[in-house]
Amino acid sequence: MSSVASLKREVRVVVVGAGVAGLTTAVVLAEAGASVHVMAEQVPGVTSLAAGAMWGPYLVEPKDEVDQWGQRSLEIFRRLAEDPSTGVRLTSGIEASRTAEAPPDWATTLPGFRPCEPTELPAGFSAGYRFTVPLIDMPTYLAYLLRRLDAAGGTVERRRLASLADAGPAPVIFNCTGLGAQELVPDSDLRPIRGQHVVVTNPGLTEFFSEDTGLSQDLLCFYPHGDTVVLGGTAIDGEGSLAPDEKAAAGILARCVEVEPRLAKARVLEHRLGARPTRAMVRVEAERAEDGTVVVHNYGHGGAGVTLSWGCAEEAASLLAADRADRP
Repeated sequence: MSSVASLKREVRVVVVGAGVAGLTTAVVLAEAGASVHVMAEQVPGVTSLAAGAMWGPYLVEPKDEVDQWGQRSLEIFRRLAEDPSTGVRLTSGIEASRTAEAPPDWATTLPGFRPCEPTELPAGFSAGYRFTVPLIDMPTYLAYLLRRLDAAGGTVERRRLASLADAGPAPVIFNCTGLGAQELVPDSDLRPIRGQHVVVTNPGLTEFFSEDTGLSQDLLCFYPHGDTVVLGGTAIDGEGSLAPDEKAAAGILARCVEVEPRLAKARVLEHRLGARPTRAMVRVEAERAEDGTVVVHNYGHGGAGVTLSWGCAEEAASLLAADRADRP
């Protein structure tokens, strides 16, 4: 990102939002030399805290850009996995289907990719494939990003904004507000997809499992993170409530135990809920407000916010660098 590296400390930037998009963007900008101040009601953002999280560019557009953003993020997550304190681990596991679905393009390029033998699949599954991919323990990872931002001189303020203009006066505002952009922009194309995970003690799992459930609102996945396992999940389109749903949690547990009986004896530690900020296209673009403020948008990542985080952050930062280069 040579274009981003040209930013100077006198470039003052406010990043609105402290989920994975906001914090990653803030880190990229601060490490490129900008003076960065993050504003958010929740630090870190609850939806990012609730993520599973496995790298994989699911159900997001535009495809060509998503592929590039995802691959850049994958490259960085692989490096981060060398440091256990980041919460990123390269983990082997299986994605399976109850119908003979072909694997997505992105999966076939991952290390260790191969079709599963029938004996590797749980009962009821007809196809599957194995690969190695980054798993991200989100509470640990978001804390790492906050430490990295602090080390680069960035600052953080917990504050609820009524509009993006409330973040000023500032010459540059990065809008990484996720679902909050619905009102702050406002963006009527944005909608929530409610997600719920159950976190349990780890009964000895070292590999992930994920079912390709297509567009179903009932998901099936489990991601081991050392002493804990994150079980999922749900994807309820149009719902943004973050109140725990006991019936949904029971369904998550039942689906996961059916695939991995050892989870039946695991102790439930917590429930995590988030609202995936979803729109037809991920929005990464810059515009100039009437007062001359440069507003760079980076939101609408749906369930792929972690997967696209580094690629989108660098793209967003490069838009600022390009804007400043164009000014007389």
